[in-house]
Amino acid sequence: PVPDTDSPLPFFHLLERLKTTKREGWRRFGILHGESISDHMYRMSILTMLAPPSLSSQLNIPHCTKMALVHDMAEALVGDITPVDPISKEEKSRRESETMDYICTRLLGKFGGGLTGADIRAVWQEYEDSVTLEAKYVHDIDKMELLLQMMEYERGQEGHLDVGEFTWVATKIVLPEIQAWAEQVFEERKQFWKKIGREPSWGGDRKSVASA
Repeated sequence: PVPDTDSPLPFFHLLERLKTTKREGWRRFGILHGESISDHMYRMSILTMLAPPSLSSQLNIPHCTKMALVHDMAEALVGDITPVDPISKEEKSRRESETMDYICTRLLGKFGGGLTGADIRAVWQEYEDSVTLEAKYVHDIDKMELLLQMMEYERGQEGHLDVGEFTWVATKIVLPEIQAWAEQVFEERKQFWKKIGREPSWGGDRKSVASA
């Protein structure tokens, strides 16, 4: 994209990469034509709108939706770096932070006085810092969306694919309301594998992950 212009078109074109770049974690299991980064962020954004009443009364829901839509934006340029890649968490953070600086200042800095770019950068940083309730909620929704996709890939392959390694992310969900959703996915998963007469794998601490 051409930087330092007052037109938003370079930014618009950059977003296309999010539509075509696949989520890397699934590729290790032979899922080569799976979801894209924007597929993931789109469902996340819808999920944020459906917070249970006990949470929605405490949350700025439109802000959460915006956060879900921008939280992986840096991956348009740095790609989807996964925990199994030989890149430290600190290096991943550095790359993504510098990329967001580029996007928000070089691509959007001269559009509308730079206000939109600054807002996107601030919302992205809030997600990264994970201090506010909104950020914690969106982090949990990120994990919930992954669990849904895991279940859907297994069901779509009629039991010929077991990606239970990803169930460990449920142990990182912090809000009880989203933990309850994850437990529903696990119950659905157990019933699916029981129906086909097989025992699925579970990642992490099986006792805590599969206790649903």
